[in-house]
Amino acid sequence: MAQPLYQKVIDTIVARIASGELLAGGMLPSEMQLASEVGVSQGTARKALMMLEQHGILRREQGRGTFVTARTPESSLFNFFRLREGDGAIVSPEPVEEKIVQRAATQVERATLFERPETVYEIARIRSMDGTNSTIETSVVPAQLFAGLENRAPLPSALYILYQQSYGCIVLKAEESITATVADADQAAALGIAQGAPLLQVERLAFDILGRPIERRRSLYRTDRFSYRVTLD
Repeated sequence: MAQPLYQKVIDTIVARIASGELLAGGMLPSEMQLASEVGVSQGTARKALMMLEQHGILRREQGRGTFVTARTPESSLFNFFRLREGDGAIVSPEPVEEKIVQRAATQVERATLFERPETVYEIARIRSMDGTNSTIETSVVPAQLFAGLENRAPLPSALYILYQQSYGCIVLKAEESITATVADADQAAALGIAQGAPLLQVERLAFDILGRPIERRRSLYRTDRFSYRVTLD
């Protein structure tokens, strides 16, 4: 199926943001200029800008122009990291252990990740909050989208900023399922809790600005000190 013309405009803008050509707060060319550069109509360029504005990537100011509002590391982190102290206080998570391997994709990963990848990168990390190991996190991404990922270790705390700045993959939304489980021996040792202690298991499928499912993530959270907070508007 042919790619819609407005997607060419979106791809162009995303590539410029990812490369650093367009920085947060930077102003985009006018609709007419953008249309001419990409080779589409002004109406097509306007549709692409409206879609990016709806997703929070751009903001349009009457009489001034269109500006980039791409995520900072802080906003990206706290948009998608929901663990909080018992009183609701926000504490930045820090990776304390990290392992990156390239391996064959599982059947589930091939079925759900973009372009049914044969190989994936698995990023296994333990995160701490306020000096306490709080999370066991395993992220899986298609190897063809994230070439050379293992050479970028150690990775930043906010992986989605890396995805955006180095690979042009801007994560906009995620689907999550949450279940209760208990810690096995290895998980208990990693988190400094008793074997059999309750854990919260969160399974996530993250989608980028183009609607592509680019990451599967499993997070195991200890529940004795921290809670998973969601605000519903």
